[in-house]
Amino acid sequence: MMLRSMTPLLALAAMAGAHADPAFDQCLSRLQTQAAAQGVNAESFNRFTADLQPDMSVLELLDKQPEFSTPLWDYLAALVDDERVADGQAMLAQYRDVLDQVERDYGVDAATVVAVWGVESNYGRIFGKRPLLVSLSTLSCNGRRQDFFRGEFIATLKLLQAGDIQAEGLTGSWAGAFGHTQFMPSTYARIAVDGDGDGRRDLVASIPDALASTANYLKRAGWRSGESWGYEVRLPAGFNAAAAGRKARKPISAWAAQGVTGIDGSALSGNGNAAILVPTGVQGPAFLVTRNYDAIYSYNAAESYALAIALLSDRLRGKPGIISAWPTDDPGLSRAQRRQLQTLLLERGYDIGEVDGMVGSNTRRAIQQEQQRLGITPADGRAGLSILQALQSAPASTSTPSIQPESNP
Repeated sequence: MMLRSMTPLLALAAMAGAHADPAFDQCLSRLQTQAAAQGVNAESFNRFTADLQPDMSVLELLDKQPEFSTPLWDYLAALVDDERVADGQAMLAQYRDVLDQVERDYGVDAATVVAVWGVESNYGRIFGKRPLLVSLSTLSCNGRRQDFFRGEFIATLKLLQAGDIQAEGLTGSWAGAFGHTQFMPSTYARIAVDGDGDGRRDLVASIPDALASTANYLKRAGWRSGESWGYEVRLPAGFNAAAAGRKARKPISAWAAQGVTGIDGSALSGNGNAAILVPTGVQGPAFLVTRNYDAIYSYNAAESYALAIALLSDRLRGKPGIISAWPTDDPGLSRAQRRQLQTLLLERGYDIGEVDGMVGSNTRRAIQQEQQRLGITPADGRAGLSILQALQSAPASTSTPSIQPESNP
């Protein structure tokens, strides 16, 4: 092809009449040089980056990850609900043979692997809608952490060139995680395995590959076969919150000596070291966690995320959910309850789009207007139990809403 003999910048300019953003073109040219040094040939680079245009909206999401910005009781209410538990138990049954083999190969139990799958993509239903190469190229050329995202962009190109994944329809999260269990491209390159024996590592189209790769990740992160991630505990009166924290490990016997018990008052079980977590303070639920919790945490370094997977895995095993109450008088909503809330808002004339249980800006702005109308404070647009109950009991306004919510992200 003629593009092979051109300089990178000229080749880019030749594709589709050149990009509309000269600075982006220049950045892609530099990226091609870096990619070539890592084995991405010119033909592959030009083919996979043809017609790329930056999507600057991803920059707004760099500091808005829900794991760090959403109240924990809201985050867990939607991720560890009865619907996700029932779906996960169905997946445990459907893929029992695959999961048994995964546990034999990697020592990670089926419930934990399926819990990761459920939290990351709702069992393959939600991969993320953003074109992967668009997001990663934009983040490689703009904003903070450009070096990190350049590495992920080049790792994606290498996976495409090797044929592990296909470029057509390749979408993921705004930050570049993709597939059934949302691997970042560099993690995919290092850890993904061929679980179905077809000679490819395809975490997009192959569920066995995704499940085996997830178990391989946890094993390499230090998962100890046959051990629990931990469990909910009861703290003694006057427990010092400064003694808690994932890295503040002590022998389980030392915690028992301080008066920590099982949530039912029973003696602590297990050997070795563990830590105490009080994610919402000593007045909220507390957990004793082991090294296996750390392995889960490494998948996405956020306490709320790790707890979601840990607690979902327990529910998939048939264990009860959290016993202690969260320190709030306005608990979060399950996805079924969120859909009920959206239905009530639609009945009141709000243009919030589809009833999908996803609380985007449309839903939040509509909630805020109803909170103001009903005198609920703060009028913060939060989808909690109080606004749901208020709308269930209050008559709808006869007037058309005076503001039109913005579109969902």
